[in-house]
Amino acid sequence: MARDTDPALSGSSIYQIFVRNYTPEGSFDAAARKLPEIAAMGFDIVCLTPIHPNGREARKGTAGSPYAVADYRAVDPALGGGEGFRRFLDRAHGLGLRVLIDIVFNHTSPDSVLAREHPGWFVPGSDGKPGRKVADWSDVVDLDFSVPGLREYLHETLETWRRFGVDGFRCDVASLVPVDFWIEARKRAAAALPGEPKPVWLAESVHKEFVRDMRRAGHYAASDPELHEAFDLSYDYDGREELELAWRGIRPVSEYLRHLVVQETLYPAGAIKARFLENHDQERAASWFRDRGRLKAWTAFAMLLPGTFFAYMGQELGLESKPSLFERDPMAQEGDAEFRDWFVDFHRTSRKVRAAAPVADADEIAPGVIAIRRRGDRGKFLAIIDLSGRGLTLLPPGTIRGNDLVRGGRVELEGGSKAPADPILLSES
Repeated sequence: MARDTDPALSGSSIYQIFVRNYTPEGSFDAAARKLPEIAAMGFDIVCLTPIHPNGREARKGTAGSPYAVADYRAVDPALGGGEGFRRFLDRAHGLGLRVLIDIVFNHTSPDSVLAREHPGWFVPGSDGKPGRKVADWSDVVDLDFSVPGLREYLHETLETWRRFGVDGFRCDVASLVPVDFWIEARKRAAAALPGEPKPVWLAESVHKEFVRDMRRAGHYAASDPELHEAFDLSYDYDGREELELAWRGIRPVSEYLRHLVVQETLYPAGAIKARFLENHDQERAASWFRDRGRLKAWTAFAMLLPGTFFAYMGQELGLESKPSLFERDPMAQEGDAEFRDWFVDFHRTSRKVRAAAPVADADEIAPGVIAIRRRGDRGKFLAIIDLSGRGLTLLPPGTIRGNDLVRGGRVELEGGSKAPADPILLSES
């Protein structure tokens, strides 16, 4: 991890908002009205998808991707502009929430301010105009970090947003931007507000398979351990393949659990991962787990893994439809009330457990039944999660006992009995 990463981040939870589609109004003011709900669910960090105007040239869909940024130093007027964003920040800070903004420094829209004013700051295409390294990303052109002038412009941009009052940065495809740039960016952003808490840095790292493919194509791509020289947190994409194969039933979950050990041993000591089931790029968890028992089980699993829990807007409602990234497509405001109640209760409790007991071990104690043990200075805790959500698998020999932190009461489970259908979280102290 970065040398000054706060280990308490492993007890935090992040809620991601795509402002355009979070509410029917699609504005900062409308989103700000929902911030008390986010705080009440137990989240302490809000992460916004890009707040900047997006480009029109080569736009995907009618509204365009927020990741095809036209101007890094402006706030999209359609969202409420700078004044709307200021009100959002003030409301969030009043509730004790930190706010991260999305920084997209690998690329811009083809008609961005930088493409117009500094076309030489971009990777050249075959026609000599700004080009891109990934053909499918047809609505963007890629920046060239070897060109003088670019880095200083981007550093000054980050310093400006830090002085505006943002609490940190989620950095899009951070793996494709040189780590030495991020190291300097971290240093300068912290210095922009001396005496204030240092900003939080979240790297959207990429699938390990993508790192391999980019390197074989002759492009720069940093591994997750390299990114942790500069970042506090990184996405769990390097284990995503193992995770998805496990929940599809194609490969055993033990392969993902083994990957957790690899992460702990090959990353810098204390590195923190952001654990998630869904985000703006991934399909809804509820669309994978149509059975509510499985949805609860895998959600609890993600909440209690070592690291920081990351949720996407509306995940607590059990929504199956993900808002389009390229259209004005507001998410549903109502969903499964019973699941929401469970999500809120389990999340609030599990976050307290993560904060109290940062050391975590996950083991498969019976086919598809996971025991997550957490320990720290403030106690020892045990979660039993039947990933099938059915409660039909027999527990191994021995007795499991403790106080149920979510439902209350005392729990005793004997070997040979069936695993609970719903996840349980126990205090062993």
